[in-house]
Amino acid sequence: MKTSIADNIAQVRAEITSACQSAARAPGSVQLVAVSKTWGAEAVRAAHAVGQNDFGENYIQEAVDKITALRDLPLVWHCIGPIQSNKTRLVAERFDWVHSIDRLKIAQRLSEQRPTELPPLQVCIQVNVDGGDTKSGVSPQELPALAQAVAVLPRLRLRGLMTIPEPAQNDAQMRAVHRQTKDLFEQLRAQGLPLDTLSMGMSADMRAAIAEGSTLVRVGTAIFGQR
Repeated sequence: MKTSIADNIAQVRAEITSACQSAARAPGSVQLVAVSKTWGAEAVRAAHAVGQNDFGENYIQEAVDKITALRDLPLVWHCIGPIQSNKTRLVAERFDWVHSIDRLKIAQRLSEQRPTELPPLQVCIQVNVDGGDTKSGVSPQELPALAQAVAVLPRLRLRGLMTIPEPAQNDAQMRAVHRQTKDLFEQLRAQGLPLDTLSMGMSADMRAAIAEGSTLVRVGTAIFGQR
């Protein structure tokens, strides 16, 4: 029997609570972002009806159309996909968060194009911790310099790190990759950056990410179903 979006969100929230308890963490310490890419505005409305306010989108133009259609709702929009230079203005004007900064040029454009009447754009740097060739993300070696440069840009607020690891064979491998990201996060904090966000974990690796300190999980399939 096909489950509803409301049922799925309840199940995901229960899993987050369980994972937090297993890791001796407060359930409220992990935020859920529902990844609504390729799903229409009606699916987002259904999720919002049961209290889900944060939504993640990968495809900029699709997201802008959805944001426009849903402007009557008090939603928080997270850009979690790669950003091309010709799309930075749309992102700067329409989104609340960007998780996928991996180049200073993109951060500079977002800073310049963020409207002054809006709050600062909340941003994370995407790190390619496991060296996957097909993924976006700055290398761990280049991360400190990029983080320091992004942190001083006006109209942006650097909040933390995001990662999308390659699929792992077991829980121990998944946890090890997330632990690397947490270590990088703590190193940046030790350098004086006031970071508070670790955007780690999706439908398949949410528990492993929470065990290693994730503060924000990005879940699509477990909420909306297979695309």
